[in-house]
Amino acid sequence: MVITTKDLQRLFALIAEDISAQRGHLCELDGAIGDGDHGLAMDAGCEAAAKAVAALDPAQAAPTTAFNTAAKAFLNAVGASSGPLYATAFMRAGAAVKDRPELGDEEFLRAFAAMAQGIEERGKAEPGEKTMVDAWRPAADAALEAWASGASLRECFDLAERAARLGCEATRDMTAAKGRASRLGDRVIGHIDPGAASAAIVIASITNFVRGADG
Repeated sequence: MVITTKDLQRLFALIAEDISAQRGHLCELDGAIGDGDHGLAMDAGCEAAAKAVAALDPAQAAPTTAFNTAAKAFLNAVGASSGPLYATAFMRAGAAVKDRPELGDEEFLRAFAAMAQGIEERGKAEPGEKTMVDAWRPAADAALEAWASGASLRECFDLAERAARLGCEATRDMTAAKGRASRLGDRVIGHIDPGAASAAIVIASITNFVRGADG
C-alpha cells in the first residue's frame, strides 16, 4: 500500500467527521468526571487539522508536512489538555516518516506507533491511569506485535482498533491518576474516560482509512 499526502488529507477529513459525529457523546462522558467539553475540544482540533491539511498542495507537500501542519492547527484550536497531546502525536508521526515522499505499510505503522509514544511521553501517563493512553498504548502494541509476526497492515489495524476499544472500556473500572478526574477519587469508577473514548474513535477512523486504502 502506498500512502501519499493526498491520502492523508482524506484520513484527517475522516477523523474530523467521525469525531464530529460523536461530539455530544464525548461531552456527556466528560460531564460525568470532567469539564464536559472534551467533545467540543476534540471536534475543534480535528476540524482545524483537517482544514489545514486539506489546504496543502499534495504535489508539493510531503507526508511529514501534512502531520506537522495538523499538529500546529490542532494546538492552535485547542487550549485543553488534548491540544498539546495530539499536537505532539502528529509531530512525532511526522518525525517518524521524515523526508519520505510517500509512505509504505511499515512507515505508516511506524507513524501510528510514534503517535502513541508521543501522547504517552507528553502526558507522562501510563496504562492503568484512566487516560487516553489506555486506548493508545494497547492499540500501538497490538499493531506492532502483529506486524512483527507477519500480519498485513489491515490485520494490524483491525487488532489495534479492537485493543483500543477494550482499553477504553477497561477505564470504566479505574480510578484516575491524572487531571481533574483524579480529584474525584472512587467517584470516577463506573465511568469511561472521555480521552480514551475519543482515542478509540480516532484509532477506528485510522483503521477504516487503512481498510479503504487496502481495498
